[in-house]
Amino acid sequence: MSFHATAKRMGELLKTSIPKKWDGKSCILQMKAAGSQYWKQMEWIGFYFQFMCETHLSPFMEIPGPQYGNVRFDAFREVPWDFKAHAMNTSSHQILVNDSEATASAIKQFDEVGLVLALGKVVYNDEARSFQAWHGELKGDKSKYELERIKRGAWSRLRKVAFDLQQISFIRLTDAALIKCGSFQSDFRNADGSPRRAKVLIDLEELDEETVHFVEF
Repeated sequence: MSFHATAKRMGELLKTSIPKKWDGKSCILQMKAAGSQYWKQMEWIGFYFQFMCETHLSPFMEIPGPQYGNVRFDAFREVPWDFKAHAMNTSSHQILVNDSEATASAIKQFDEVGLVLALGKVVYNDEARSFQAWHGELKGDKSKYELERIKRGAWSRLRKVAFDLQQISFIRLTDAALIKCGSFQSDFRNADGSPRRAKVLIDLEELDEETVHFVEF
């Protein structure tokens, strides 16, 4: 099966199984009830999309995918695939994908890797941060990441409370694509405050030719 055929089949499966409107509270409770490890995560939209893909694509794909060092791709079908979500109503069209060394290793082995990208419009928490308070109460004690953030005096971002899914794109990433628009970002931290390994940073506006398929909602 070709890359395009694989992408088209994934699109058919996701189109008929993923809701268009994502309410943060409902999605988090759904993940929690299913025993998912993702329900405590602040950036729940990306983890909910991963949860949906794992739920509805598992008969079609190997989930999770191959591992390079300590980094594992989300899925595998002919090539490694990752699942990501991105807000359309933002000034930035750049998105972090996987670990740079793992991505380079996967492309070296398979010539390309796939990115399944959910694009939608987000709604943010109100100034009273009621959604953040609800999520914090549901989780109980503050996470290690939150405690480290407070210790560093870092700013707490407004949380995303809803997501209106507009499109899912299937993007082919090759060495040429990364050279055209890729860079690296390493100025972010683990839960203990230590720097993370560099990740590939791609510019979606530069990837029109690499988007081999998409489905609209």
